[in-house]
Amino acid sequence: MTKQKRIIIIGNGIAGVTAARHIRKNSDCKITVISGETDYFYSRTALMYVYMGHMEFEHTQPYENWFWEKNKIDLMKGWVTNVDFEKKSIKIEDKKSLAYDSLIIATGSVSNKFGWPGQDAIGVSGLYSKQDLEYITAQTQTTKRAVIVGGGLIGIELVEMLHSRGIEVTFLVRERSFWDIVLPKEESQMINQEILDQHIDLRLETELKKIKTDSNNQVTSVITSDGEEIECTFVGLTVGVSPNVNWLKGSGLELNRGVLVNEYLETNIPDVYAIGDCAEHRNPSLGRRPIEQVWYTGRMMGEVVASTITSDKTAYRPGIWFNSAKFFNIEYQTYGTVKPELESGESQFVWQSEDGKKLLRFVFETESMSVLGVNVFGIRMRHDVWDGWIANNRKINFVMKNLELANFDPEFYKAHEFSIREKFNQEFDEIAVENNRVSMIKRLFA
Repeated sequence: MTKQKRIIIIGNGIAGVTAARHIRKNSDCKITVISGETDYFYSRTALMYVYMGHMEFEHTQPYENWFWEKNKIDLMKGWVTNVDFEKKSIKIEDKKSLAYDSLIIATGSVSNKFGWPGQDAIGVSGLYSKQDLEYITAQTQTTKRAVIVGGGLIGIELVEMLHSRGIEVTFLVRERSFWDIVLPKEESQMINQEILDQHIDLRLETELKKIKTDSNNQVTSVITSDGEEIECTFVGLTVGVSPNVNWLKGSGLELNRGVLVNEYLETNIPDVYAIGDCAEHRNPSLGRRPIEQVWYTGRMMGEVVASTITSDKTAYRPGIWFNSAKFFNIEYQTYGTVKPELESGESQFVWQSEDGKKLLRFVFETESMSVLGVNVFGIRMRHDVWDGWIANNRKINFVMKNLELANFDPEFYKAHEFSIREKFNQEFDEIAVENNRVSMIKRLFA
């Protein structure tokens, strides 16, 4: 009788759970998923809506509780304290050791802290886990003023959460403009204005120096890099996240910022894999980063590792980069490569609506005219269309002629394709005259 293969997955986020589901689809392996955070998988991006009262926490769970037993996926609550790679076993807190044949590490991220005085005081929190949500909910019951530190996506989520409860928020952003390490100037300034329009106290080029507390270690105020003291009873530290790998130091697993993996998501130890936020790719695909902490990459890695373990060894090929977010009332999507500033050999076209709430930036190769990427603000676009255009090197004139195909806004929304094309034609006619680039015009309008 063939021995049933034992697979242990540490972490029940999107990466770990996707791996479990696809391993079950492909095999009868014994699957155990371990998490100290929650009993069941939930959508991490929905935490803000629980706080804002739009849903209950149970509504963030995509699967009914009976799903796991029905699909013979064992769930175990607890924190893994030790992994013995030689004996192929793990230890969960005070529980007995569990043996494995294949181990998948999918432990996600942890919120960053940078040694600020007072950073561990009562009333200070990041926003990553269910425990963070519960803590923030409890700590802000009577909060009248809060300070959020860090100008990224998690930061603006937490700002919106607190603002929804009528809490006055000061937002400390160390950059010259919001998220300008990612966004070009116009997009960044658009979000600055949206934050100000929501009556948020936005402080650009301002950093946290110290969190002050009372005799009970409760937050009372913060000191900024300008020397200003801002009274508050809650501080949100949202200066990014890091792979949750410190617990693996000295274990023999090769680490850098995350767990180092090859294109098959294999670590340096046989039968041990790492996926999701905690994985760091030794040789990332062209145009991709070594660590990409977004929902869909975790899902893709879960599918890939499941295939490798149960059937065919499969390389991780994430394809064209995309991401999405929301800045209060402005939705954001990006496809392909759009950097804060153009690189050599690149051109761009930017369209913005009169009300300043919608913007599209198209980046393309100057010589070939092939589209490299697009930023979309305030208009919904179809992922599959843009993925195909960029992957197939469609030229900017083709994209302009067929822009309606990418529009995903409801039919009663105002369409902007005519205005976009009109500005594009006018702008590139002027450029052609100024630079006497007749060849470019022939390619554009042939």
